[in-house]
Amino acid sequence: MDRDQGHRAPRRPAVTVLVDRAIRATRAALPAAVLAAGAALVALATLLAMSASAATASATGAGRVPGLGLTSSAFPNQGEIPAAYTCEAPGGGEVSPPLSWSGVPSAARSLALIVQDPDAPDPAAPQTTWVHWVLYDLPPAAAGLPAGAASGQLPPGARQGVNDWGRTGYGGPCPPIGRHRYFFKLYALDAMLPDLGAPTKGRLEERLHGHVLAQAELIGTYRKSGR
Repeated sequence: MDRDQGHRAPRRPAVTVLVDRAIRATRAALPAAVLAAGAALVALATLLAMSASAATASATGAGRVPGLGLTSSAFPNQGEIPAAYTCEAPGGGEVSPPLSWSGVPSAARSLALIVQDPDAPDPAAPQTTWVHWVLYDLPPAAAGLPAGAASGQLPPGARQGVNDWGRTGYGGPCPPIGRHRYFFKLYALDAMLPDLGAPTKGRLEERLHGHVLAQAELIGTYRKSGR
């Protein structure tokens, strides 16, 4: 008998050996798994932070590129147009309201404006859209129009079309019944239009086709006294 044979460790069962190997493999793989899980958590946290930032920007308007906007110091959007700019004014409705715009695209070469009433003659049963003002070839560098611009205070180069009274220039709100809406529509164009004379709204819209870069809208309302 070998003298060391009595001190030899007993043979371990095969199952125990397999379990030990599995434990060692798990311990070796554990750091990698932990690292992978940590990386996943960091990525998730970053995504959540980006989402929160985007939501905040959306709520506050931060980061937005401003578009073409149209306002008036005489009335708010959806507000009532003062009588001074209607047919009930002493001047008979020839004084156009002040208008301001912003956010004109850098590629714009001219602006056009159409003012119309889609509620004619009765907002309860409208039958036609009545045109009050047609303007084109407004310079994009202009920031707006002062009150009464239709009567000789237009920017250089600006031209006026014919309204539905058959007159060139502005015709103020004069609804026969009920409260009407008046849509001021501003268009930024990629070209200067040729001299169209005094075009109707329809003819101007034909020439706008394919040239509109952006548009803005302002709505005013009016109801005549006692109507």
